[in-house]
Amino acid sequence: MDTHLHHDHIESHLKSSDLLRDVVIGMSDGLTVPFALAAGLSGAVDQSSIIVIAGIAEVAAGSIAMGLGGYLAGKTEQDHYSSEVKREYDEVENLRHKEIEETKEFFANIGLSPALQDQATAEIAQDKDRWVDFMMKYELGLDKPDPKRATKSALNIGLSYVAGGIIPLSPYFFIADSVEALKISVVATLVCLFIFGYFKSKMTGVNPIWGALKVTLIGAVAAAAAFGVAKLFDAH
Repeated sequence: MDTHLHHDHIESHLKSSDLLRDVVIGMSDGLTVPFALAAGLSGAVDQSSIIVIAGIAEVAAGSIAMGLGGYLAGKTEQDHYSSEVKREYDEVENLRHKEIEETKEFFANIGLSPALQDQATAEIAQDKDRWVDFMMKYELGLDKPDPKRATKSALNIGLSYVAGGIIPLSPYFFIADSVEALKISVVATLVCLFIFGYFKSKMTGVNPIWGALKVTLIGAVAAAAAFGVAKLFDAH
């Protein structure tokens, strides 16, 4: 008799991570904002050198701003976790009966009998640190954040913004005429937006083709609007 287990169904879930989230945040704005800026300036000036200078300045400022936002978000997460840990320790010390009831309630919600609820609660309550960790995770749904998360997030988002921003600007480095450079920039950026949107959608569980088209359309509309507004004002 064959005693081996045959797995006919293999789950293939693409799990996001902090790094992937940071890259998505940085790359999304990095591709779109400099692209719209370059397109807008192309409708107003003929020289690519001006667009290169403005584009590099925007990428530098944008990457710093986005990175700082990621840093502050990471610090806020750490501060929130620390605050909740202190509150849990205080409740374990001074409101022990309340914490015991909340712990029992958790075990009741997952289907344990009253006797097992009491036994499991008594076991966990023997160790204060383990009890607080348990309540943080299962009552509040909070995992302990990486202490280096804020710095890592700032770097990941900032560098991703730079990487994304270089793509729409790169044709302007080599082509002096801004309109000609814009044509190549449009093709290159829309292709990258489509690829980026495809993988972003796969990561989040959205239909990848539809997600890719949506991301591409948003970038195209932003660039077209900026170019049109610049042409409109330049005409006057």
